[in-house]
Amino acid sequence: MPAPRLSVVVTRRLPEVVETRMKELFDVELRAEDTPMTREELVAAMARADVLVPTLTDHIDANMLAQAGDRLRLIANYGAGVDHIDVASARQRGVLVSNTPGVVTEDTADMVMGLILGVTRRIPEGLAAMQSGSWTGWSPTAFLGGRIGGKRLGILGMGRIGQAVARRARAFGMQIHYHNRRRLRPETEAEFEATYWESIDQMVARMDVISVNCPHTPSTFHLLNARRLKMLKPTAVIVNTSRGEVIDENALVRGLKAGEIAGAGLDVFERGAELNPELRTLPNVVLLPHMGSATVEGRAEMGEKVIINIKTFADGHRPPDLVVPAMV
Repeated sequence: MPAPRLSVVVTRRLPEVVETRMKELFDVELRAEDTPMTREELVAAMARADVLVPTLTDHIDANMLAQAGDRLRLIANYGAGVDHIDVASARQRGVLVSNTPGVVTEDTADMVMGLILGVTRRIPEGLAAMQSGSWTGWSPTAFLGGRIGGKRLGILGMGRIGQAVARRARAFGMQIHYHNRRRLRPETEAEFEATYWESIDQMVARMDVISVNCPHTPSTFHLLNARRLKMLKPTAVIVNTSRGEVIDENALVRGLKAGEIAGAGLDVFERGAELNPELRTLPNVVLLPHMGSATVEGRAEMGEKVIINIKTFADGHRPPDLVVPAMV
């Protein structure tokens, strides 16, 4: 007699190919609407599932886990970041947590370069002029931006995505600088001709472009705070495709409005979908709705990672992408 299939609850709509495969493998409950579950709905979902498949919009804290009961055994997160899940509390209750690292590295790095070019070459301003009909023809002084070749790029967080950004930026002729919790191996530094800075303060004060590629943890909250933002050159540009909480958004707005920072390209925001309204009014800011990993291929591969983690767990083995508290 075959073993009963795991009960799986998915909190958001996923790509059709992923949902279909889950239906084939598990006793899965799919989300009909593409809206986040409420706190109460999440608690109820955890109480009736062996496996919960949340996304970054689902904030799962210790109190919610305590209300979930004893059935839940695995939280198979659809995404690499797990700062929205209290991993330590989950593990204390015997609930494993897995994620989907690596699959969106190239897509996110592509978007970093897109934002760098969008801000420095004023692409949205040119697009707006064409769409509004205000463009009257070419002018030698219209829409002048800045060249990125030869400029210094400071990467905060030199993990998979940071290194993918460095690889692309080198092809554009940028000089690579970085700060990381651990210095890279000499051969990796040599590959990128990268300069390591132990001091964030010293690095940001000298860069032309800052790319934020570190995760959100207690130690990286407001890593770019008001004091550090003041250190930037007035010609510097900031790009963030990682987590909005890494930058003090109010201080960033003040710096942009005062001309102390030349521009910003933001794909993530400090308060999630609750966007600071002043950001929309600034011509030197490019805003995107968290599109860094938004490719058909990337989202499908994320789903495959989730399925592999669940299937491996169902077979009695450790999920290959298990997250432990020391990692967050």
